[in-house]
Amino acid sequence: MRQFFQNVWEILDMIKIGHSVLALPFAFMGAMLAARGWPDLRTTIFILLAMVAARSAAMAFNRLTDAAFDAANPRTASRSLPQGRLQKGAVRIFVAVNCLLFVWAAGQLNRVCLLLSPLALAVVLGYSLTKRFTAATHFILGLGLGLAPVGGWLAVRGDLSLQVLVLGVAVLFWVAGFDILYALQDEEFDRRTGLWSLPAKVGSSRARALAAGCHLAAAIGFFITGRLAGLQGAYPAAVVLGAMLLAGQHVLLVWRGATRLPPAFFTINALVGVGLGLAAWLSLIS
Repeated sequence: MRQFFQNVWEILDMIKIGHSVLALPFAFMGAMLAARGWPDLRTTIFILLAMVAARSAAMAFNRLTDAAFDAANPRTASRSLPQGRLQKGAVRIFVAVNCLLFVWAAGQLNRVCLLLSPLALAVVLGYSLTKRFTAATHFILGLGLGLAPVGGWLAVRGDLSLQVLVLGVAVLFWVAGFDILYALQDEEFDRRTGLWSLPAKVGSSRARALAAGCHLAAAIGFFITGRLAGLQGAYPAAVVLGAMLLAGQHVLLVWRGATRLPPAFFTINALVGVGLGLAAWLSLIS
């Protein structure tokens, strides 16, 4: 029993379950925009299940496919798979179970979500392989998370609207921007091993400029979403605050150095999503 709970802990640590908060607010934001308020309890439960399952599968698959690179990288060599605290077979089973759970949860929402679930899985799982052949890998990760609000909207209405498509693009650029910054830590390793991150291909200065451009595009996209959806009150203020938090990351990197991300890097980005989601809800119910 002790070994079982230890394995569970290792898996949760491996997939960074707490980082699910990066995508969840936007999935529910898409659902709230479609419902013009909070969706019903059943829809809420299956959106939550689908999102957690998709992210868990994607993160575990990433660790599985990158195990050899992680073992060779001093920054990641202590992870569970390189250290042998988890076996690849167990991780494969975990990925398969979460993929099935995602498809099942999507099917409980509506037929459109069920039919599109394999495509969503192809994006979120396929991202893990893209760093081997394209520096656009950061944008493919962004696409994976950008599908979250679109999926939330589809779960409620089963169709599409310009406002949620703009929100999805904004999330894409938001994620791509902070993933480029995150990749600065491995610039030299990626260059030596032939991995296609933007910092490795264009250098840290240009990569940081591209990340700043992505975050500017994201802030504009979040603002346009609010205008299209008629979100007033707290939402515009949340967009401004979120833009300031994103800008602060770039200022910190200039001050601390390109490869020294602040300890609260993911917390800062999570606050952007949670803040926008909460502000959208307050705007819709006011």
